[in-house]
Amino acid sequence: MCGITGFYTPNNQTPRAEMHAMGAAMANSLTHRGPDSGAVWQEPDLPLLLAHRRLAILDLSAEGAQPMISASGRYVITYNGEIYNFQTLKKDLVRRGITFKGRSDTEVLLAAIEEWGLNQTLQKINGMFAFALWDRKTRLLHFIRDRLGKKPLYIGWAGSTLIFGSELKALHAHKDFDARINQYALALFLRYGYLPAPHSIYKNIWQLPPGQRLTLELQSLEPRSNLHEDMQPYWSAPEIAVMSKYRPNMHSKDYIIGEFEALLMQCIEERMISDVPIGAFLSGGIDSTIVTALMQKKSAFPVKTYSIGFREKGFNEAHHAKKISKYLETDHHEYYCSPEDVLNVIPKLPVIYDEPFADASAIPTYLLSRFARKDVTVALSGDGGDEMLGGYTRHTTGPKIYNITRTIPKPLRRLIGGVIGKIPASEWEKLNVKKPLAAKHIQKGAAIMAYDDAQTIYDHLIGAAKDIPVLDKTTHQASWFNQLEGLGIEKLSMAEKIMLWDTMGYLPDDILTKVDRASMANSLEVRAPLLDQRIVEYVWRLPNDLKIHKSQGKILLRKLLKRHVPEKLFDRPKQGFTLPLQQWLKNELRDWAEDLLDENTLKAQGHLDAKIVHKIWKDHLKGRQDNTNALWNILMFQAWLKRWP
Repeated sequence: MCGITGFYTPNNQTPRAEMHAMGAAMANSLTHRGPDSGAVWQEPDLPLLLAHRRLAILDLSAEGAQPMISASGRYVITYNGEIYNFQTLKKDLVRRGITFKGRSDTEVLLAAIEEWGLNQTLQKINGMFAFALWDRKTRLLHFIRDRLGKKPLYIGWAGSTLIFGSELKALHAHKDFDARINQYALALFLRYGYLPAPHSIYKNIWQLPPGQRLTLELQSLEPRSNLHEDMQPYWSAPEIAVMSKYRPNMHSKDYIIGEFEALLMQCIEERMISDVPIGAFLSGGIDSTIVTALMQKKSAFPVKTYSIGFREKGFNEAHHAKKISKYLETDHHEYYCSPEDVLNVIPKLPVIYDEPFADASAIPTYLLSRFARKDVTVALSGDGGDEMLGGYTRHTTGPKIYNITRTIPKPLRRLIGGVIGKIPASEWEKLNVKKPLAAKHIQKGAAIMAYDDAQTIYDHLIGAAKDIPVLDKTTHQASWFNQLEGLGIEKLSMAEKIMLWDTMGYLPDDILTKVDRASMANSLEVRAPLLDQRIVEYVWRLPNDLKIHKSQGKILLRKLLKRHVPEKLFDRPKQGFTLPLQQWLKNELRDWAEDLLDENTLKAQGHLDAKIVHKIWKDHLKGRQDNTNALWNILMFQAWLKRWP
């Protein structure tokens, strides 16, 4: 895995040596993504610079170094990612008479573009990637991001200069970087806990959304605030979902399970190709267990597996992972996270993520990645199973809430929701609601009973139900909702809509962002076989009862896993990769939180409504509401602002 960056400055008067130094500084800010080597390339007759930092996974020789120029000299690429079917593509290209200098997938990607063109190549390649491609013949600069958003790419302006990079810290390193905060994006962050693409926290910087491309003609390029409007899809999750209704998989369930197993095994085998040590994350949950089980089946040696645990009751799954590893006979390693670990990692989060990011599981993910990196350079994970196959509580409760809104009059719903919402979180615990996060889910469900339409219900299921404490009171909603008009998603059930919306927003902007930054901060590459495009497209064609049955999700994975692991080892309520933040904010993290939430500081900064913030904090401390999520969103913004003022 790697880090990419670069820039183009129209009407440039900067000496080439100074441009080179700037590019090197931008690239070096990404050394954690590519600790093995780095390079800068400049177009001789144009003020265009491409830079790269390399984490060598395939072809460790200099033949795999970047930026790389195609065999004909027409294309130059700086590329981050892995093309998992590169060997198949390479064989096809060799049959066409094309020769190769090395063994890297980057060289295969360039050869494919030369042979088939960019459009056709994008339909052929399967992997995780983000790259900038310079076409010296047409003078077009292309930016591409993989279908599901596994690898990041930011693009925007520093004055009149076009800048891009894998992470915002690379853009920050440009001398003209504009650090003005996008207040609309801030409000989105405070609702969701992450920045939905195409937004970034900065006014003139955008994320390239998953499955999209941006093509720019450099010689006529001028700075503009609507650059994101030129981003176009080459692959569409909504179209895949809707078209699946016309091509359902009609085979028997046993046949489907076998077919799915063969496909998943192929995806795992492709992700086990590496010239460096490889392992797996094993949480003890269904997704990571099936990935590990199939890895172990194909491996000649015990697979190195890694898990993280907590001393606090109700949050620890490490003992489950240990039992599964013993059954599968993996080479297992576990690390127990303490409040001190959390306190040590929290100051690093603004540097790791570069913009506000409030998924607290980023902390154990970072610690797990650091722990695994001592032994391996690549790790396979179970990410994607929940979003694809209905593994979240909202996939079952969302449809129930939606059905309630269609049967109970709105005034009565508001009354019921209001009564439930006023019961303090501490009282739910007295009523024997002991599961982690249960009281919070009950209170959130009560708060959204007043809403009618599916989209708004979902928006509140995944976002903070509290008043958003921004001074700008404009309505804020993720812009990808607008992409769904006219695509026919009304053909989908409520559960299917939630899974689709998760795939478009929560998955890339939260889960995959979390994993990418936490792992790459430790120079570890994480691969997710359940997010192979073939898996995604296959699963959408399956009957719903192989995803969700009654209140249980991931039915297909459960049935498949029973073929490899005794059911007693994995059949338990979903726990999630969470931290006991509710209590920590009242105890170990209280001083840190109160420093960041100081009312005078908030007023001086001018971004947040200090009165609302104060109420959210006091209600949490007194047990009236479990405001963990809303508070963590605010605290992560404040911590970020302190680091990147």
